[in-house]
Amino acid sequence: MPINFRQKNILITGGSGMVGRNFIENKLSKNYHLIAPTKKELNLLDFEKVNSFIFRNKVDFILHTAGRVGGIQANIREPFLFLQENAEMGKNIVLAAKKQKIKHLINLSSSCIYPKNIGTPLKENFVLTGPLEPTNEGYAIAKIFVQKLCNYINKENIGLKYKTIIPCNLYGKYDDFSLNSGHLLPNIINKIHNAKLKNENVVMIWGDGSVRREFMYVNDLIDCLYYSIENFLKMPEVMNVGIGKDYSILDYYKIVSKSFGWEGSFDFDISKPVGQKQKLVSIERVKKFGWKSKFSLKLGIDETIKYYLKKNKNVI
Repeated sequence: MPINFRQKNILITGGSGMVGRNFIENKLSKNYHLIAPTKKELNLLDFEKVNSFIFRNKVDFILHTAGRVGGIQANIREPFLFLQENAEMGKNIVLAAKKQKIKHLINLSSSCIYPKNIGTPLKENFVLTGPLEPTNEGYAIAKIFVQKLCNYINKENIGLKYKTIIPCNLYGKYDDFSLNSGHLLPNIINKIHNAKLKNENVVMIWGDGSVRREFMYVNDLIDCLYYSIENFLKMPEVMNVGIGKDYSILDYYKIVSKSFGWEGSFDFDISKPVGQKQKLVSIERVKKFGWKSKFSLKLGIDETIKYYLKKNKNVI
């Protein structure tokens, strides 16, 4: 039976991030009262402030999407901050929720938590069955910690249901397109666009382009999050969310190039780290839950490029 959240207060952390901003902007029901404090309004690294905020705002449900995020370069460069800040934020939100007896919480994790080169599709019970990918180990450890914290609270506290969603790689509106800190797909969009503007004929790819990744348009995740809130009681305790298909890095470069109409070629720097060989999540649980993705890769990329061009005020 769906939970009735009419006139209930739903706290969403990370409201200024990609997932948070899209969740708020694409609000699917007028019945939800969303509370999305900025970093200035709520320091998630301070437990007492988090606890007090939840109490004062009479929060009924929590969606935890906040976190320090970044691409492979940022994760390699700052593993301490990725571990420390994500673990601290998650711990404070979950423990404050428990202290305030918040019954329902959704924690947003990442497919980075799965062991490296374990084989795909990645099933939810693969967590902690092997060594992690070194390039994002700090981030992964923090996310595993928060997931397990939720699991243990469920086990020891009747009436509290804290659940975790593990999305595949995301892209879309409000993404980070920076070459130094952004994720792969927005990074590709930036690189191809710049090559087109500068009339460059060659773009460099880290590795040989054979590594495979699964990317989901952020609006699909938003749709799944609202569906999960509305059907929370039948939602699995831990659940992957993905599209069920992956592509090679070279494929993504070619798809973006076609969207931009750029006809150059690619060079490959095999000295660069590329992370796991493949990250395709199992979608068995989310399919049984009754949800599936709606956006094709082409449509998602085209919509993301429109946003990117508008944001950068560049016309090709």
